[in-house]
Amino acid sequence: MARASSAVDAVAERYLEVFAALDPCAATNMGVTGHDDDITDYSRAGVAARADAAREALRALDGTQPVDDVDHVTIAAMRERLGIALEIHDAGLDVGTLNVIASPLQSMRDVFDLMPTETEDDWALIAVRLSRLPDRVFGYADALRAAVADGRAPAVRQVVRGIEQATGIQQFFVDLVADAVPDNAALQEDLRQHAANAANAYRELARVLGDEIAPHARPHDRVGRDEYRLWSRSFLGTSVDLNETYEWGLAQLQSIVAEQESIARQLYPDATVAEALLRLDEDERYVLHGVDALQAWMQELSDRAVESLTDTHFDIAAPLRRLECRIAPTHTGGIYYTGPSEDLTRPGRMWWSVPHGVDTFHTWRETTTVYHEGVPGHHLQIGRAVVLADRLNRWRRLGCWVSGHGEGWALYAERLMAELGWLDDPGDRMGMLDAQRFRAARVCIDIGVHCGLTAPDGGVWDADRAWAFLQSHSAMNDEHLQFELDRYLGWPGQAPSYAIGQRVWQNLREESAGRGVGLKEFHSRALDLGGLPLDVLRSALMTDFATG
Repeated sequence: MARASSAVDAVAERYLEVFAALDPCAATNMGVTGHDDDITDYSRAGVAARADAAREALRALDGTQPVDDVDHVTIAAMRERLGIALEIHDAGLDVGTLNVIASPLQSMRDVFDLMPTETEDDWALIAVRLSRLPDRVFGYADALRAAVADGRAPAVRQVVRGIEQATGIQQFFVDLVADAVPDNAALQEDLRQHAANAANAYRELARVLGDEIAPHARPHDRVGRDEYRLWSRSFLGTSVDLNETYEWGLAQLQSIVAEQESIARQLYPDATVAEALLRLDEDERYVLHGVDALQAWMQELSDRAVESLTDTHFDIAAPLRRLECRIAPTHTGGIYYTGPSEDLTRPGRMWWSVPHGVDTFHTWRETTTVYHEGVPGHHLQIGRAVVLADRLNRWRRLGCWVSGHGEGWALYAERLMAELGWLDDPGDRMGMLDAQRFRAARVCIDIGVHCGLTAPDGGVWDADRAWAFLQSHSAMNDEHLQFELDRYLGWPGQAPSYAIGQRVWQNLREESAGRGVGLKEFHSRALDLGGLPLDVLRSALMTDFATG
Protein backbone atom coordinates (compact mmCIF):
# COMPACT_ATOMS: atom_id res chain seq x y z
CA MET A 1 0.00 0.00 0.00
CA ALA A 2 1.37 3.39 -1.03
CA ARG A 3 2.18 5.87 1.72
CA ALA A 4 0.04 9.04 1.71
CA SER A 5 1.90 12.25 0.89
CA SER A 6 2.40 14.63 3.82
CA ALA A 7 2.98 18.34 4.33
CA VAL A 8 6.67 17.59 4.85
CA ASP A 9 6.76 15.77 1.52
CA ALA A 10 5.16 18.80 -0.12
CA VAL A 11 7.92 21.08 1.20
CA ALA A 12 10.62 18.69 0.02
CA GLU A 13 9.11 18.26 -3.43
CA ARG A 14 8.55 21.98 -3.87
CA TYR A 15 12.19 22.58 -3.00
CA LEU A 16 13.27 19.99 -5.56
CA GLU A 17 11.19 21.72 -8.24
CA VAL A 18 12.66 25.12 -7.44
CA PHE A 19 16.19 23.75 -7.22
CA ALA A 20 15.85 21.92 -10.54
CA ALA A 21 14.74 25.12 -12.24
CA LEU A 22 17.68 27.00 -10.72
CA ASP A 23 20.21 24.24 -11.50
CA PRO A 24 19.24 22.61 -14.81
CA CYS A 25 22.56 20.75 -15.10
CA ALA A 26 21.97 19.09 -11.73
CA ALA A 27 18.37 18.38 -12.75
CA THR A 28 19.49 16.49 -15.84
CA ASN A 29 22.03 14.58 -13.79
CA MET A 30 19.37 13.66 -11.21
CA GLY A 31 16.98 12.54 -13.96
CA VAL A 32 14.45 15.32 -13.29
CA THR A 33 12.95 16.18 -16.67
CA GLY A 34 11.67 19.51 -17.92
CA HIS A 35 14.86 21.57 -17.63
CA ASP A 36 17.00 20.07 -20.39
CA ASP A 37 16.80 23.24 -22.48
CA ASP A 38 18.94 25.35 -20.15
CA ILE A 39 22.34 25.57 -18.48
CA THR A 40 22.83 26.40 -14.81
CA ASP A 41 23.53 30.03 -13.92
CA TYR A 42 26.88 29.91 -12.10
CA SER A 43 27.17 33.67 -11.65
CA ARG A 44 27.16 35.21 -8.19
CA ALA A 45 23.44 35.99 -8.63
CA GLY A 46 22.70 32.41 -9.66
CA VAL A 47 24.51 31.02 -6.64
CA ALA A 48 22.64 33.43 -4.36
CA ALA A 49 19.29 32.39 -5.84
CA ARG A 50 19.96 28.76 -4.94
CA ALA A 51 20.92 29.78 -1.40
CA ASP A 52 17.70 31.78 -1.09
CA ALA A 53 15.71 28.72 -2.20
CA ALA A 54 17.37 26.65 0.53
CA ARG A 55 16.54 29.26 3.18
CA GLU A 56 12.93 29.42 2.05
CA ALA A 57 12.63 25.62 2.16
CA LEU A 58 13.98 25.54 5.72
CA ARG A 59 11.50 28.23 6.75
CA ALA A 60 8.67 26.23 5.21
CA LEU A 61 9.90 23.10 6.95
CA ASP A 62 9.70 24.84 10.32
CA GLY A 63 5.98 25.29 9.78
CA THR A 64 5.21 21.60 9.24
CA GLN A 65 4.64 18.70 11.59
CA PRO A 66 5.89 15.17 10.85
CA VAL A 67 3.22 12.48 10.64
CA ASP A 68 5.44 9.40 10.56
CA ASP A 69 9.01 8.13 10.68
CA VAL A 70 9.54 8.94 7.01
CA ASP A 71 8.79 12.60 7.71
CA HIS A 72 11.16 12.65 10.69
CA VAL A 73 13.97 11.39 8.45
CA THR A 74 13.11 13.86 5.67
CA ILE A 75 13.19 16.79 8.10
CA ALA A 76 16.52 15.71 9.57
CA ALA A 77 18.05 15.17 6.13
CA MET A 78 16.82 18.48 4.70
CA ARG A 79 17.99 20.46 7.71
CA GLU A 80 21.42 18.88 7.50
CA ARG A 81 21.84 19.13 3.70
CA LEU A 82 20.45 22.62 3.24
CA GLY A 83 22.07 23.78 6.46
CA ILE A 84 25.60 22.86 5.43
CA ALA A 85 25.02 24.30 1.95
CA LEU A 86 24.09 27.62 3.53
CA GLU A 87 27.13 27.54 5.82
CA ILE A 88 29.32 27.10 2.76
CA HIS A 89 27.47 29.90 0.98
CA ASP A 90 27.70 32.27 3.93
CA ALA A 91 31.45 31.61 4.04
CA GLY A 92 31.67 32.63 0.36
CA LEU A 93 33.02 29.26 -0.74
CA ASP A 94 30.48 28.46 -3.49
CA VAL A 95 31.16 31.39 -5.86
CA GLY A 96 33.67 30.89 -8.66
CA THR A 97 34.63 27.34 -7.70
CA LEU A 98 37.27 25.72 -9.88
CA ASN A 99 38.75 22.23 -9.87
CA VAL A 100 39.56 19.55 -12.42
CA ILE A 101 36.47 17.36 -12.06
CA ALA A 102 33.34 18.88 -10.50
CA SER A 103 33.24 22.63 -11.03
CA PRO A 104 31.07 24.63 -13.45
CA LEU A 105 33.79 24.36 -16.09
CA GLN A 106 33.07 20.62 -16.36
CA SER A 107 29.35 20.64 -15.48
CA MET A 108 28.37 22.85 -18.41
CA ARG A 109 30.07 20.44 -20.79
CA ASP A 110 29.32 17.09 -19.10
CA VAL A 111 25.56 17.61 -19.08
CA PHE A 112 25.47 16.95 -22.82
CA ASP A 113 26.65 13.37 -22.25
CA LEU A 114 23.30 12.63 -20.59
CA MET A 115 21.10 13.95 -23.40
CA PRO A 116 19.54 11.52 -25.88
CA THR A 117 20.54 11.89 -29.53
CA GLU A 118 18.26 9.40 -31.29
CA THR A 119 15.73 11.75 -32.90
CA GLU A 120 15.52 15.20 -34.50
CA ASP A 121 13.58 16.38 -31.45
CA ASP A 122 16.49 15.25 -29.28
CA TRP A 123 18.90 17.30 -31.39
CA ALA A 124 16.56 20.29 -31.40
CA LEU A 125 16.66 20.26 -27.58
CA ILE A 126 20.45 20.04 -27.65
CA ALA A 127 20.49 23.06 -29.99
CA VAL A 128 18.46 25.11 -27.51
CA ARG A 129 20.71 24.10 -24.62
CA LEU A 130 23.81 24.89 -26.65
CA SER A 131 22.40 28.33 -27.45
CA ARG A 132 22.20 29.12 -23.73
CA LEU A 133 25.75 28.08 -22.99
CA PRO A 134 27.77 31.20 -23.93
CA ASP A 135 25.87 33.46 -21.51
CA ARG A 136 26.31 30.90 -18.73
CA VAL A 137 30.04 30.59 -19.43
CA PHE A 138 30.40 34.35 -19.24
CA GLY A 139 28.42 34.38 -15.98
CA TYR A 140 30.81 31.79 -14.57
CA ALA A 141 33.76 33.94 -15.66
CA ASP A 142 32.23 36.82 -13.69
CA ALA A 143 31.94 34.53 -10.67
CA LEU A 144 35.64 33.70 -10.95
CA ARG A 145 36.41 37.42 -11.01
CA ALA A 146 34.19 37.89 -7.95
CA ALA A 147 36.06 35.15 -6.09
CA VAL A 148 39.32 36.96 -6.80
CA ALA A 149 37.83 40.27 -5.63
CA ASP A 150 36.64 38.60 -2.42
CA GLY A 151 40.13 37.28 -1.70
CA ARG A 152 39.17 33.69 -2.54
CA ALA A 153 41.07 33.08 -5.74
CA PRO A 154 41.51 29.42 -6.75
CA ALA A 155 44.88 27.70 -6.45
CA VAL A 156 47.26 28.20 -9.34
CA ARG A 157 47.33 24.43 -9.97
CA GLN A 158 43.58 24.41 -10.62
CA VAL A 159 43.80 27.47 -12.86
CA VAL A 160 46.49 25.88 -15.02
CA ARG A 161 44.50 22.67 -15.36
CA GLY A 162 41.34 24.68 -15.98
CA ILE A 163 42.96 26.44 -18.91
CA GLU A 164 43.99 23.08 -20.35
CA GLN A 165 40.49 21.67 -19.94
CA ALA A 166 38.72 24.74 -21.32
CA THR A 167 40.97 24.57 -24.37
CA GLY A 168 40.23 20.89 -24.94
CA ILE A 169 36.48 21.28 -24.41
CA GLN A 170 36.21 23.66 -27.36
CA GLN A 171 36.60 20.83 -29.84
CA PHE A 172 34.06 18.70 -27.98
CA PHE A 173 31.17 20.94 -29.02
CA VAL A 174 32.25 20.92 -32.65
CA ASP A 175 32.55 17.13 -32.65
CA LEU A 176 29.25 16.71 -30.79
CA VAL A 177 27.17 18.02 -33.68
CA ALA A 178 29.41 17.11 -36.62
CA ASP A 179 27.30 14.18 -37.85
CA ALA A 180 23.95 15.19 -36.39
CA VAL A 181 20.66 15.24 -38.38
CA PRO A 182 22.14 14.93 -41.89
CA ASP A 183 18.63 15.07 -43.38
CA ASN A 184 17.64 18.35 -41.72
CA ALA A 185 19.85 21.10 -43.12
CA ALA A 186 18.26 23.92 -41.10
CA LEU A 187 18.63 22.15 -37.76
CA GLN A 188 22.13 21.04 -38.69
CA GLU A 189 23.12 24.65 -39.37
CA ASP A 190 21.63 25.77 -36.04
CA LEU A 191 23.55 23.07 -34.22
CA ARG A 192 26.83 23.96 -35.89
CA GLN A 193 26.41 27.66 -35.20
CA HIS A 194 25.51 27.11 -31.56
CA ALA A 195 28.40 24.65 -31.18
CA ALA A 196 30.81 27.20 -32.64
CA ASN A 197 29.52 29.84 -30.24
CA ALA A 198 29.93 27.43 -27.32
CA ALA A 199 33.50 26.67 -28.40
CA ASN A 200 34.22 30.40 -28.62
CA ALA A 201 32.80 30.90 -25.13
CA TYR A 202 35.19 28.28 -23.73
CA ARG A 203 38.02 29.91 -25.69
CA GLU A 204 37.21 33.16 -23.90
CA LEU A 205 36.98 31.32 -20.57
CA ALA A 206 40.49 29.98 -21.10
CA ARG A 207 41.65 33.53 -21.78
CA VAL A 208 39.98 34.85 -18.63
CA LEU A 209 41.60 32.12 -16.56
CA GLY A 210 45.02 32.89 -18.00
CA ASP A 211 44.91 36.69 -18.15
CA GLU A 212 42.65 37.67 -15.25
CA ILE A 213 42.58 34.84 -12.71
CA ALA A 214 46.05 33.28 -12.89
CA PRO A 215 47.91 36.46 -11.78
CA HIS A 216 45.91 36.42 -8.53
CA ALA A 217 45.80 32.64 -7.95
CA ARG A 218 47.03 31.46 -4.58
CA PRO A 219 50.34 29.59 -4.79
CA HIS A 220 49.52 26.87 -2.25
CA ASP A 221 46.96 24.05 -2.50
CA ARG A 222 45.82 23.74 1.12
CA VAL A 223 42.58 25.35 2.25
CA GLY A 224 43.18 25.17 6.01
CA ARG A 225 41.44 23.27 8.78
CA ASP A 226 38.43 25.58 9.23
CA GLU A 227 37.40 25.51 5.58
CA TYR A 228 38.21 21.82 5.37
CA ARG A 229 35.80 21.00 8.21
CA LEU A 230 32.95 22.56 6.20
CA TRP A 231 33.77 20.65 3.04
CA SER A 232 34.21 17.41 4.96
CA ARG A 233 30.78 17.75 6.57
CA SER A 234 29.29 18.59 3.18
CA PHE A 235 30.59 15.37 1.65
CA LEU A 236 29.86 13.15 4.66
CA GLY A 237 26.79 14.42 6.42
CA THR A 238 28.66 13.98 9.69
CA SER A 239 31.62 15.52 11.51
CA VAL A 240 34.72 13.45 12.06
CA ASP A 241 37.80 13.94 14.20
CA LEU A 242 40.27 14.85 11.45
CA ASN A 243 43.38 13.80 13.38
CA GLU A 244 41.86 10.44 14.39
CA THR A 245 40.63 9.83 10.84
CA TYR A 246 44.07 10.61 9.44
CA GLU A 247 45.69 8.08 11.81
CA TRP A 248 42.97 5.55 10.93
CA GLY A 249 43.84 6.01 7.26
CA LEU A 250 47.48 5.21 7.94
CA ALA A 251 46.48 2.10 9.92
CA GLN A 252 44.17 0.97 7.10
CA LEU A 253 47.06 1.21 4.68
CA GLN A 254 49.19 -1.10 6.81
CA SER A 255 46.39 -3.65 7.05
CA ILE A 256 45.69 -3.62 3.31
CA VAL A 257 49.38 -3.91 2.41
CA ALA A 258 49.69 -6.99 4.64
CA GLU A 259 46.73 -8.58 2.85
CA GLN A 260 48.27 -7.73 -0.53
CA GLU A 261 51.54 -9.37 0.47
CA SER A 262 49.67 -12.61 1.18
CA ILE A 263 47.84 -12.49 -2.18
CA ALA A 264 51.08 -11.69 -4.02
CA ARG A 265 52.58 -14.92 -2.73
CA GLN A 266 49.52 -16.87 -3.88
CA LEU A 267 49.89 -15.42 -7.36
CA TYR A 268 53.63 -15.68 -7.81
CA PRO A 269 55.66 -17.35 -5.02
CA ASP A 270 58.33 -15.06 -3.56
CA ALA A 271 57.01 -12.00 -5.47
CA THR A 272 56.68 -8.66 -3.72
CA VAL A 273 53.44 -6.74 -4.09
CA ALA A 274 55.00 -4.39 -6.65
CA GLU A 275 56.36 -7.33 -8.64
CA ALA A 276 53.00 -9.08 -8.56
CA LEU A 277 51.22 -5.99 -9.88
CA LEU A 278 53.65 -5.74 -12.78
CA ARG A 279 53.29 -9.42 -13.62
CA LEU A 280 49.50 -9.17 -13.50
CA ASP A 281 49.62 -6.52 -16.19
CA GLU A 282 51.57 -8.92 -18.39
CA ASP A 283 49.32 -11.91 -17.65
CA GLU A 284 47.18 -12.61 -20.73
CA ARG A 285 44.43 -14.06 -18.53
CA TYR A 286 43.60 -10.52 -17.48
CA VAL A 287 44.18 -8.59 -20.73
CA LEU A 288 41.59 -7.11 -23.10
CA HIS A 289 42.44 -5.49 -26.42
CA GLY A 290 40.30 -2.65 -27.79
CA VAL A 291 37.42 -0.60 -26.42
CA ASP A 292 34.84 -2.92 -27.99
CA ALA A 293 36.21 -5.83 -26.00
CA LEU A 294 36.24 -3.65 -22.87
CA GLN A 295 32.60 -2.65 -23.32
CA ALA A 296 31.50 -6.23 -23.98
CA TRP A 297 33.41 -7.52 -20.94
CA MET A 298 31.97 -4.96 -18.52
CA GLN A 299 28.44 -5.56 -19.85
CA GLU A 300 28.73 -9.33 -19.50
CA LEU A 301 30.15 -9.13 -15.98
CA SER A 302 27.52 -6.61 -14.92
CA ASP A 303 24.69 -8.71 -16.37
CA ARG A 304 25.98 -11.80 -14.59
CA ALA A 305 26.18 -10.01 -11.25
CA VAL A 306 22.65 -8.64 -11.59
CA GLU A 307 21.22 -12.04 -12.49
CA SER A 308 23.00 -13.87 -9.67
CA LEU A 309 22.34 -11.37 -6.86
CA THR A 310 18.68 -10.76 -7.67
CA ASP A 311 16.36 -12.40 -5.12
CA THR A 312 19.27 -14.06 -3.34
CA HIS A 313 21.23 -11.33 -1.57
CA PHE A 314 19.21 -8.33 -2.75
CA ASP A 315 15.73 -7.39 -3.89
CA ILE A 316 16.34 -5.81 -7.30
CA ALA A 317 13.29 -4.25 -8.96
CA ALA A 318 12.65 -5.30 -12.57
CA PRO A 319 13.46 -1.86 -14.09
CA LEU A 320 16.87 -1.95 -12.43
CA ARG A 321 17.89 -5.24 -13.96
CA ARG A 322 18.89 -3.29 -17.04
CA LEU A 323 22.22 -1.52 -16.67
CA GLU A 324 23.94 -0.13 -19.75
CA CYS A 325 27.73 -0.24 -19.89
CA ARG A 326 29.11 2.40 -22.24
CA ILE A 327 32.36 3.93 -23.43
CA ALA A 328 32.23 7.61 -22.49
CA PRO A 329 32.80 10.35 -25.08
CA THR A 330 35.38 11.96 -22.80
CA HIS A 331 38.97 10.76 -22.36
CA THR A 332 39.91 11.53 -18.75
CA GLY A 333 40.44 7.92 -17.70
CA GLY A 334 37.62 8.00 -15.16
CA ILE A 335 34.86 5.47 -14.60
CA TYR A 336 31.51 6.70 -13.34
CA TYR A 337 27.81 5.96 -13.02
CA THR A 338 24.76 8.00 -14.02
CA GLY A 339 21.41 7.02 -12.54
CA PRO A 340 18.15 6.31 -14.32
CA SER A 341 15.75 9.13 -15.05
CA GLU A 342 12.72 9.49 -12.85
CA ASP A 343 10.45 8.03 -15.53
CA LEU A 344 12.98 5.21 -16.13
CA THR A 345 13.16 5.95 -19.87
CA ARG A 346 16.87 6.62 -19.37
CA PRO A 347 18.42 3.56 -17.71
CA GLY A 348 21.25 3.53 -15.24
CA ARG A 349 24.58 3.63 -17.06
CA MET A 350 28.18 2.78 -16.25
CA TRP A 351 30.63 4.93 -18.24
CA TRP A 352 34.28 4.22 -18.99
CA SER A 353 36.26 7.25 -20.10
CA VAL A 354 39.21 5.83 -22.05
CA PRO A 355 42.26 8.09 -22.49
CA HIS A 356 43.44 8.81 -26.03
CA GLY A 357 45.74 6.09 -27.32
CA VAL A 358 44.82 3.49 -24.72
CA ASP A 359 43.60 0.20 -26.21
CA THR A 360 44.82 -2.41 -23.72
CA PHE A 361 42.90 -3.03 -20.51
CA HIS A 362 43.53 -5.23 -17.48
CA THR A 363 40.52 -6.94 -15.95
CA TRP A 364 42.30 -7.74 -12.69
CA ARG A 365 42.26 -4.01 -11.95
CA GLU A 366 38.68 -3.35 -12.94
CA THR A 367 36.52 -6.32 -11.96
CA THR A 368 35.92 -4.68 -8.59
CA THR A 369 35.10 -1.39 -10.37
CA VAL A 370 32.18 -3.00 -12.17
CA TYR A 371 30.72 -4.00 -8.80
CA HIS A 372 31.43 -0.51 -7.44
CA GLU A 373 29.62 1.32 -10.25
CA GLY A 374 26.98 -1.31 -10.99
CA VAL A 375 25.45 -3.98 -8.76
CA PRO A 376 25.60 -4.09 -5.79
CA GLY A 377 27.19 -0.62 -5.88
CA HIS A 378 25.84 2.64 -7.26
CA HIS A 379 23.25 1.21 -9.62
CA LEU A 380 21.51 -0.81 -6.93
CA GLN A 381 21.74 2.00 -4.40
CA ILE A 382 20.73 4.96 -6.58
CA GLY A 383 18.31 3.05 -8.77
CA ARG A 384 16.56 1.55 -5.76
CA ALA A 385 15.81 5.03 -4.43
CA VAL A 386 14.45 6.14 -7.82
CA VAL A 387 11.84 3.36 -7.91
CA LEU A 388 10.56 3.95 -4.36
CA ALA A 389 7.92 6.47 -5.46
CA ASP A 390 5.29 4.85 -3.23
CA ARG A 391 7.37 5.48 -0.08
CA LEU A 392 9.73 8.43 -0.52
CA ASN A 393 9.18 11.94 -1.83
CA ARG A 394 11.01 13.11 -4.95
CA TRP A 395 13.69 15.00 -3.04
CA ARG A 396 14.54 11.88 -1.03
CA ARG A 397 14.63 9.75 -4.18
CA LEU A 398 16.37 12.11 -6.59
CA GLY A 399 17.84 15.11 -4.82
CA CYS A 400 19.58 13.87 -1.69
CA TRP A 401 23.00 12.65 -2.77
CA VAL A 402 25.68 12.48 -0.06
CA SER A 403 29.11 11.32 -1.16
CA GLY A 404 29.96 9.56 2.10
CA HIS A 405 26.72 7.59 1.87
CA GLY A 406 26.88 6.82 -1.84
CA GLU A 407 30.60 6.28 -2.36
CA GLY A 408 30.90 4.63 1.03
CA TRP A 409 28.24 2.13 0.00
CA ALA A 410 30.05 1.47 -3.29
CA LEU A 411 33.31 0.65 -1.48
CA TYR A 412 31.39 -1.47 1.00
CA ALA A 413 29.86 -3.26 -2.02
CA GLU A 414 33.34 -4.11 -3.33
CA ARG A 415 34.29 -5.80 -0.05
CA LEU A 416 30.90 -7.49 0.08
CA MET A 417 31.45 -9.07 -3.33
CA ALA A 418 34.74 -10.43 -2.04
CA GLU A 419 32.87 -11.97 0.90
CA LEU A 420 30.34 -13.50 -1.49
CA GLY A 421 33.06 -15.21 -3.53
CA TRP A 422 33.08 -12.95 -6.60
CA LEU A 423 36.70 -11.98 -6.08
CA ASP A 424 38.15 -15.36 -5.20
CA ASP A 425 40.45 -15.19 -8.21
CA PRO A 426 43.68 -13.87 -6.65
CA GLY A 427 44.24 -11.40 -9.50
CA ASP A 428 40.78 -9.92 -9.12
CA ARG A 429 41.19 -9.83 -5.34
CA MET A 430 44.52 -8.04 -5.72
CA GLY A 431 42.72 -5.48 -7.89
CA MET A 432 40.14 -4.90 -5.18
CA LEU A 433 42.89 -4.49 -2.59
CA ASP A 434 44.79 -2.10 -4.84
CA ALA A 435 41.63 0.01 -5.15
CA GLN A 436 41.02 -0.06 -1.40
CA ARG A 437 44.65 0.83 -0.69
CA PHE A 438 44.34 3.77 -3.08
CA ARG A 439 41.21 5.03 -1.26
CA ALA A 440 42.92 4.73 2.13
CA ALA A 441 45.99 6.58 0.86
CA ARG A 442 43.94 9.54 -0.23
CA VAL A 443 42.37 9.87 3.21
CA CYS A 444 45.89 10.59 4.45
CA ILE A 445 46.81 12.84 1.53
CA ASP A 446 43.63 14.89 1.51
CA ILE A 447 43.47 15.58 5.22
CA GLY A 448 47.24 15.85 5.49
CA VAL A 449 47.72 18.45 2.76
CA HIS A 450 44.68 20.61 3.41
CA CYS A 451 45.11 20.64 7.19
CA GLY A 452 48.91 20.94 7.20
CA LEU A 453 49.56 17.72 9.14
CA THR A 454 52.88 15.94 9.59
CA ALA A 455 53.61 13.32 6.93
CA PRO A 456 55.06 9.87 7.72
CA ASP A 457 58.53 11.13 6.70
CA GLY A 458 58.38 13.83 9.39
CA GLY A 459 57.84 16.81 7.07
CA VAL A 460 54.66 18.80 6.49
CA TRP A 461 52.37 17.44 3.80
CA ASP A 462 52.55 19.23 0.45
CA ALA A 463 51.93 18.36 -3.20
CA ASP A 464 55.35 16.77 -3.69
CA ARG A 465 54.99 14.49 -0.66
CA ALA A 466 51.45 13.65 -1.74
CA TRP A 467 52.66 12.68 -5.21
CA ALA A 468 55.37 10.34 -3.90
CA PHE A 469 52.94 8.83 -1.39
CA LEU A 470 50.27 8.27 -4.05
CA GLN A 471 52.73 6.61 -6.43
CA SER A 472 53.84 4.22 -3.70
CA HIS A 473 50.27 3.14 -2.94
CA SER A 474 48.69 2.62 -6.37
CA ALA A 475 49.33 0.63 -9.52
CA MET A 476 47.73 3.29 -11.74
CA ASN A 477 49.79 4.96 -14.43
CA ASP A 478 51.31 8.35 -13.71
CA GLU A 479 48.94 10.25 -16.01
CA HIS A 480 45.91 8.95 -14.13
CA LEU A 481 47.54 9.50 -10.76
CA GLN A 482 48.38 13.10 -11.66
CA PHE A 483 44.74 13.76 -12.45
CA GLU A 484 43.75 12.15 -9.16
CA LEU A 485 46.19 14.27 -7.17
CA ASP A 486 44.98 17.44 -8.89
CA ARG A 487 41.45 16.38 -7.98
CA TYR A 488 42.23 15.98 -4.28
CA LEU A 489 44.11 19.25 -4.09
CA GLY A 490 41.23 21.16 -5.69
CA TRP A 491 38.20 19.38 -4.21
CA PRO A 492 38.91 19.18 -0.45
CA GLY A 493 37.04 16.59 1.58
CA GLN A 494 35.54 14.62 -1.30
CA ALA A 495 38.14 11.89 -1.84
CA PRO A 496 38.22 10.72 1.82
CA SER A 497 34.42 10.40 1.84
CA TYR A 498 34.70 7.01 0.09
CA ALA A 499 36.73 5.22 2.73
CA ILE A 500 35.19 7.12 5.65
CA GLY A 501 31.74 6.27 4.34
CA GLN A 502 32.73 2.63 3.96
CA ARG A 503 33.88 2.66 7.58
CA VAL A 504 30.47 3.94 8.68
CA TRP A 505 28.60 1.37 6.58
CA GLN A 506 30.71 -1.45 7.99
CA ASN A 507 30.14 -0.21 11.55
CA LEU A 508 26.39 -0.01 10.95
CA ARG A 509 26.36 -3.55 9.63
CA GLU A 510 28.18 -4.79 12.73
CA GLU A 511 25.80 -2.89 15.04
CA SER A 512 22.84 -4.35 13.16
CA ALA A 513 24.20 -7.88 13.39
CA GLY A 514 24.57 -7.35 17.14
CA ARG A 515 20.84 -6.67 17.23
CA GLY A 516 20.12 -9.93 15.40
CA VAL A 517 19.45 -8.36 12.01
CA GLY A 518 20.38 -10.55 9.02
CA LEU A 519 22.54 -9.29 6.17
CA LYS A 520 19.83 -9.16 3.49
CA GLU A 521 17.45 -7.40 5.86
CA PHE A 522 20.14 -4.88 6.80
CA HIS A 523 20.79 -4.08 3.16
CA SER A 524 17.09 -3.79 2.32
CA ARG A 525 16.20 -1.51 5.20
CA ALA A 526 19.25 0.69 4.69
CA LEU A 527 18.78 1.10 0.94
CA ASP A 528 15.05 1.72 1.31
CA LEU A 529 15.92 4.93 3.16
CA GLY A 530 17.46 6.41 0.02
CA GLY A 531 20.51 8.64 0.10
CA LEU A 532 21.06 10.33 3.45
CA PRO A 533 23.66 12.25 5.46
CA LEU A 534 25.58 9.67 7.45
CA ASP A 535 24.41 10.95 10.83
CA VAL A 536 20.80 10.75 9.67
CA LEU A 537 21.36 7.28 8.20
CA ARG A 538 22.77 6.01 11.50
CA SER A 539 19.94 7.49 13.54
CA ALA A 540 17.18 6.30 11.18
CA LEU A 541 18.57 2.80 10.80
CA MET A 542 19.20 2.18 14.48
CA THR A 543 15.77 3.57 15.39
CA ASP A 544 14.19 1.30 12.77
CA PHE A 545 15.95 -1.78 14.13
CA ALA A 546 15.12 -0.86 17.71
CA THR A 547 11.38 -0.53 16.96
CA GLY A 548 11.09 -3.16 14.22
